[in-house]
Amino acid sequence: MIRLYDKGVYLLNGTEIVEDVEEVRARTGKEIQQGEAAKGTMAYRILKAHNTSGNMERLQIRFDKLTSHDITFVGIIQTARASGLEKFPIPYVLTNCHNSLCAVGGTINEDDHMFGLTCAKRYGGVYVPPHQAVIHQYAREMLAGGGKMILGSDSHTRYGALGTMAMGEGGPELVKQLLNKTYDIKMPGVTAIYLDGEPMKGVGPQDVALAIIGATFGNGYVNNKVMEFVGPGVEKLSADFRIGIDVMTTETTCLSSIWKTDEKIREFYEIHGREEDYKELNPEDAAYYDGMVYVNLSEIKPMIAMPFHPSNVYTIDEVNANLKDVLHDVEQKALVSLDGAVDYTLQDKIVDGKLYVEQGIIAGCAGGGFENICAAADIIRGKYIGSDEFTFSVYPASTPIYMELVKNGAVADLMQAGTIVKTAFCGPCFGAGDTPANNAFSIRHSTRNFPNREGSKLQSGQIASVALMDARSIAATAANKGFLTPATDMDVEYKGRKYHFDQNIYANRVFDSKGTADPSVEIKFGPNIKDWPAMAALPENLLLKVVSEIHDPVTTTDELIPSGETSSYRSNPLGLAEFALSRKDPAYVGRAKEVQKAEKAIEAGECPAEALEELKPVMNKIHETYPEIDRTNLGVGSTIFAVKPGDGSAREQAASCQKVLGGWANIANEYATKRYRSNLINWGMLPFITEENHEALSFRNGDYIFVPEIRKVIDEKASEAKAYVIGAGEEWKEILLRLGDLTDAEREIILKGCLINYYRG
Repeated sequence: MIRLYDKGVYLLNGTEIVEDVEEVRARTGKEIQQGEAAKGTMAYRILKAHNTSGNMERLQIRFDKLTSHDITFVGIIQTARASGLEKFPIPYVLTNCHNSLCAVGGTINEDDHMFGLTCAKRYGGVYVPPHQAVIHQYAREMLAGGGKMILGSDSHTRYGALGTMAMGEGGPELVKQLLNKTYDIKMPGVTAIYLDGEPMKGVGPQDVALAIIGATFGNGYVNNKVMEFVGPGVEKLSADFRIGIDVMTTETTCLSSIWKTDEKIREFYEIHGREEDYKELNPEDAAYYDGMVYVNLSEIKPMIAMPFHPSNVYTIDEVNANLKDVLHDVEQKALVSLDGAVDYTLQDKIVDGKLYVEQGIIAGCAGGGFENICAAADIIRGKYIGSDEFTFSVYPASTPIYMELVKNGAVADLMQAGTIVKTAFCGPCFGAGDTPANNAFSIRHSTRNFPNREGSKLQSGQIASVALMDARSIAATAANKGFLTPATDMDVEYKGRKYHFDQNIYANRVFDSKGTADPSVEIKFGPNIKDWPAMAALPENLLLKVVSEIHDPVTTTDELIPSGETSSYRSNPLGLAEFALSRKDPAYVGRAKEVQKAEKAIEAGECPAEALEELKPVMNKIHETYPEIDRTNLGVGSTIFAVKPGDGSAREQAASCQKVLGGWANIANEYATKRYRSNLINWGMLPFITEENHEALSFRNGDYIFVPEIRKVIDEKASEAKAYVIGAGEEWKEILLRLGDLTDAEREIILKGCLINYYRG
């Protein structure tokens, strides 16, 4: 079904896989060199066209367009305003698809929307009102273009199937673009995703995506690389099918994606009235890839990603055949994910030897596409979901899709079966809508199934489970009244309805400044919209207290700052910070604030040990070796340790919440994604790496770590810092903290204390 090559490969004429360079030379009659052939990828050509550095090893990228949604755009624009923003220099689209319900916190959500509308007018942007479209569907319909690059403040910013290289990053990276700066990265590796064969009837894009995620996430095969989709199987897939696979590439931890394009993609642009934005893309006749994932589409079966990660994949047939064993395995993994906070069992989901689920949802950028919903309607037509616990909801990804589904009868078929069809909204994906009952099991065609991401609160003793599936098998399960069923078990006539896009829906509702700024427009600020607090520059020496210690194999951004209702407070830095690590380590905020007292004392010109009594013996220990250390050359802050933090969302608040609570660093064995590490750096936090085994660390929660001359380490471009652990018994242990690769700009940002300070000068 899927094969990973253990070394780089060459692709000839877009179809022939060759592993040996001599064979390549024999076939082409040319003296092919690996380095030159690496320039034959689509990714290389697009990156080169957008690189401003003149050095393809160290890229400085300028994007063509930017996009954000209503959880992120307030903080981004506030940061840019504080850094000198006068006008959006490139098209910037503000969508409202996350806090659309306006259901939490009184006026907060709609206040944020009005902030967005007035900023679009003042600075020359585009504003998409709530319920019109989820961020990525609007981008597909209206922004994507062949050979273009788009940066979005959402991790699922992926439009590769349309020939657009798109990346999801934390807000500060968009701020840089708004201030005419660049996105600075090393030239990424490029991995070919070679599609062969053709999907069987009943298999959908989520099935293919989950199979790829299952094969690549755990081993980091495509981590921070570009996934380039090639091979004869591509042409067997519709545009919607390709889009459905592409959006899920984020869950492999890749950097971005790009696909070869053809007449089906041209037709997509024609349907949307933008044929001029189509560009044919193919690799060169001889292209070299750092690795290859071979996917035989014909062998892919309906898949399910069991709780609590998109990579925890099985075929649905495997789950049904080994139900007790699979559920037991999930329960054992949950002991790690949930830290024993609740009694978690799935055995009660076995009813008459079958897996019974309480909820089915098709939604968002992954599930809400036209073809997915049409297929679901074909499957469930004439059947009924029943009147028991099982519920079924469908969210079309945009109003134009919704309208076409109404016109062609798909909505009627769904609703007659008992389905609730709702407006475009991302809520089910991140816990702001359709939260299941406690202990319930939900199957979803959405992007993620992390613990509590669906909205339950572990700190309140709540837990629900989410499994990811394709819309087709969700509909088959709905037709079977909640009993897990692969779509391949259903005898269905798929109508293959044709899509018609009505551009007037957007023309009549979306505010588009056409790039013209109007400085006379007054920005509307709701009472929850707060400025970022002042942040100090990096001190000469740093004293860190470890205030949280996480030993899970991977820590998601959902665990660092929960999604769901907390999203309403993302325009209030201090208010949101109160929720930091609230599900994973509820005591974290209190511990961090206690340490922050010492830093505030230093800022007031006072002795930190007077504000925090426990510092007195720590300072005495430091003075034995470094007698010159005092409040004039010392900073005091907090840090957390996690084995591999940062999987999942691009949300910058996973870092900024720590920063506003006095955080100065993270310590990790490795960082799950580039975007989380970048978020730390942009908020002036040190991305330390320790090579110590996480089970035998030389420091523990509650210990202090003294890092002498840290400012000098950063300023002189050292790659590591000497540090000392001061434990409860006042022992003094030397350790080494590595910094990894840092650009000159990133070092300067850390020295200044954060990106805002960096741009203020």
